[in-house]
Amino acid sequence: MPRDLPIGNGTLLASFDLDYQIRDFYYPRVGKENHALGYPWRFGVWLDGAFSWLDRDTWTLQRAYVPDTLVTAVTATHPRLPLRLHFNDAVDYEKNILLRQVRVQNLSGNLLEPRLFFHADINALENEIGDTVFFDPRNACLVHYKGPRYFMMSCATETALGVSAFATGNKRHRGLEGTWRDAEDGELGGNPIAQGAVDSVIGIPLSIAPGQEAVCHYWMAVGESYRAVEELHHFVTRTAPERLIARNIDYWRHWISAGTRAFPGLPDLLVERYRRSLLILRTQIDRGGAVLAANDTDIRQFNQDTYSYMWPRDGAIVAQALDRAGYGSLSRQFLEFCTEKAAGYSYSASILAETGFLMHKYNPDGSVGSSWQPWLEDEEMVFPIQEDETALVIWAIWHHYAVHRDIEAIRPLYSPFVEQAADFLLSFRDDKTGLPLPGYDLWEERRGVFTYTAATVIAGLRAAAELATLFQDEARAAVCLSGAQDMKTAIDQYLYCPRDGRYARGIMVKDGVQRRDSTVDSSLLGLVIFGGYDPLDPRMVSTAQAVEQRLWVQAGSGGLARYENDGYQRALVREGVPGNPWSVCTLWLAQYRIAAARSRKELQRAVPLLVWAAEQTLPSGVMPEQVHPLTGEFLSVSPLTWSHGTLVAAMLDYAEKQAALGGPEKGMQSGRHAAMSATDRR
Repeated sequence: MPRDLPIGNGTLLASFDLDYQIRDFYYPRVGKENHALGYPWRFGVWLDGAFSWLDRDTWTLQRAYVPDTLVTAVTATHPRLPLRLHFNDAVDYEKNILLRQVRVQNLSGNLLEPRLFFHADINALENEIGDTVFFDPRNACLVHYKGPRYFMMSCATETALGVSAFATGNKRHRGLEGTWRDAEDGELGGNPIAQGAVDSVIGIPLSIAPGQEAVCHYWMAVGESYRAVEELHHFVTRTAPERLIARNIDYWRHWISAGTRAFPGLPDLLVERYRRSLLILRTQIDRGGAVLAANDTDIRQFNQDTYSYMWPRDGAIVAQALDRAGYGSLSRQFLEFCTEKAAGYSYSASILAETGFLMHKYNPDGSVGSSWQPWLEDEEMVFPIQEDETALVIWAIWHHYAVHRDIEAIRPLYSPFVEQAADFLLSFRDDKTGLPLPGYDLWEERRGVFTYTAATVIAGLRAAAELATLFQDEARAAVCLSGAQDMKTAIDQYLYCPRDGRYARGIMVKDGVQRRDSTVDSSLLGLVIFGGYDPLDPRMVSTAQAVEQRLWVQAGSGGLARYENDGYQRALVREGVPGNPWSVCTLWLAQYRIAAARSRKELQRAVPLLVWAAEQTLPSGVMPEQVHPLTGEFLSVSPLTWSHGTLVAAMLDYAEKQAALGGPEKGMQSGRHAAMSATDRR
């Protein structure tokens, strides 16, 4: 089930599902540890002998955010209960506190006395073994704990403070479903302590006059000791939870104002999705700088693993977009993470300790993430490598400087990281062809020599040359520029197919035999987006036409698939559906059209693609990885950080190109200048 409405502060992240249940709850890092493990944290209502858990089957839910904030705005109504519920949830921007405000409206002409039930299924340290939950009479709270993880929960109404009705007990053991079942008769047992696999419920009774409303609050303080969460609990009671909700609304509106941009002529939906994407990106970035790909544990059904890792490639694309949007501090934290924390981790074999490249993904603490890329092929050792993961970090470092001109900020990033990484890109080349040596493609599905990879190496070497010049390292700058040019020459010689009139996806090597892979792949657009290729070069035009004609989904609302016959989570096999449409791939086509535009009229050809991506979202603005070709149903994970980062980048590309085409004399610039996308301009 897709995740919706992520709220977080870089240390604590909570994500809801489509039934408005918290399903992922991370602390002390975004992406690690998940104390919900994908199990739902329920909310229920009892009224006059009838009970209902909140879900889409029995309630009408409107899920959204307070505009321009990371505070939820959810409304729920029930066909048989004369109540309307309004929810606001927030993770405090500064302190590790989850807050929920509930306004309950009485839609009847009678006095109503509903009871609200807040359930928590905590699995501390990412497992349900050895947890404890107890009622704390000193603070009138419930406390879950295990080791260095504490969760203190309390509540308040307009007339009372503290927990008065509660239940604690066991779950998913010997036939017990969980303590949440205790709430369904409207009463809670009051067991003061439970240990092992446990959950808990807090009940809040209300009394609401006809046509009136009542307000209550629930909060959870999270920390590493009892004293820490007790102090946070006291902070809530001193400040008042409604004031904390208000301060978070104010904070996030100030935060998003830094990213305000004019997008004249674009639909309001696109402008709103741009701003929402910036906020959602913020929830997926750990306080230590790691940009997490996605935090949706439902993907575990495939192989008991998740997307809760930092891919340097994804992070670099997001960092560059954030720099251009006005959030340089977040970008800099990511770059420091890659060059100091991630690069500082030696891999399990000493042979890789000083190779100069980044592994394909990392945990949020900087340690190397899980991998499916083998070290052995044809009885020979091979590097489990994707060169774009290294090349695009160099590219992002240069663009960070190009935006902010803060040489002091990037000085520690240049030596030794950029030097060593650039040396690696130069050395990891085939002596005969000049192309990169075999590695894994960006989709992490096959090993070979890929056009997209070579394009990102060009971007990395050009960026390294710029940085070397900045630091008066002229010899290195010359070598890097020469290497980038040699790579372009090699692409044109070995990866262009004269018979097809377009570029190939790559070269596959098996049993010592090389064969060109002519599969049409959307990542070929990376030649323009990263490699600086002229989008109006006939070879590139033909390539882009093949991408659009053969990868556009001729069903439903359209969208661009990754490549021909893409089988990953494929939802429909039929002619005209080469695979599921992806947001990132569709946005790449928009970026290509933006780069190729030489007039405002041509620039408008990108708008339908931008709108397509903006429409393939939940009402909250959350973007997926891919969608069902017919129904638009989310497939795989959401929100996908890569999708949101690419939308931000594409929108900025559009605004910059629109400004560049402002005068008639600018509308007829040379093809080479027009070829320079926003990602290639200095």
